[in-house]
Amino acid sequence: MLLMLPYCLAKPFIFALDPETAHNLAIVGMRRLGAVAPVARPLPDTPVQVMGIEFPNRIGLAAGLDKNGECIDALAGWGFGFLEVGTVTPRPQPGNPKPRMFRLPPVEGIINRMGFNNQGIDALIANVRRAKFRGILGINIGKNADTPIERAVDDYLIGLDKAYAHASYITVNISSPNTQNLRALQGESELDALLGALKARQTKLVQQHGRQVPLALKIAPDLDDTQITNIADALRRHRIEAVIATNTTLDRNRVAGQQHAEETGGLSGAPLFEASTAVVRKLAAALAGEVPIIAAGGVMDGAKAKAKLAAGAQLVQIYSGLIYRGPELVKDCVTATRS
Repeated sequence: MLLMLPYCLAKPFIFALDPETAHNLAIVGMRRLGAVAPVARPLPDTPVQVMGIEFPNRIGLAAGLDKNGECIDALAGWGFGFLEVGTVTPRPQPGNPKPRMFRLPPVEGIINRMGFNNQGIDALIANVRRAKFRGILGINIGKNADTPIERAVDDYLIGLDKAYAHASYITVNISSPNTQNLRALQGESELDALLGALKARQTKLVQQHGRQVPLALKIAPDLDDTQITNIADALRRHRIEAVIATNTTLDRNRVAGQQHAEETGGLSGAPLFEASTAVVRKLAAALAGEVPIIAAGGVMDGAKAKAKLAAGAQLVQIYSGLIYRGPELVKDCVTATRS
């Protein structure tokens, strides 16, 4: 019922609920809506070519909202140029103990330590198969929490193999702060080994499926200049098709003193904007146009989306902004970023 109300009216009821409860109820509601509502794209196309794909517009849904691909058809009607589902792991897992999601309304922030809770890649693929949506769909893959970091590549290869036939592009998530040691894969030698294995497998899958599905690497905002340079070099060296900047942050400087600010997990929403945009700007300088950038982090209105493009991004993803601003945020961002 709340999904039928204008978001400004529904928001007080949503925010009265525990954040994860509200999220789960929204997923159930959108899943049911998607089963009966026609797939629509109510906004006019303003096409842009990125990764060899023509996107209807520059604004996409970031991974995390629809982890299991349950709401693809409902979300397709919001006007996004592309959707990204996941993060999904090879095997189902419950994620971290609850509570694990916290709102910081005065600063429009969210802290989560979900831990890749999902039903596993087989369930996600089944949902993708059932969806009517035929637009651009990214599938975001990660590793299971109980897979040793030394064998992380095995999980990513499983994800790549299973997602390949069903995705427009595949995102390799090595930057969530909520899976132990995952960000170690951003290290120079670790990243080199992972990307080398993924590109070798991609080459085989191109031959098997007769098409190339681009790979995007999702990185953290908590990187120094040397790390950003090393990542840029690795992206070029392995011919990775895109980079997503950024995931959530561990930094709490911009939310100091706020209720829940000391909770562990990744911070997203408005407080992430400056740090994530700084990474986009530095990546753009280091990559010099050789690898496209998909910006994510702190986009709460059209002006912020436009600022991501000005920093050097080609596409923009949103998620936390939807929690605070509702579906109208998509139209605002699409309108602001028309080229």
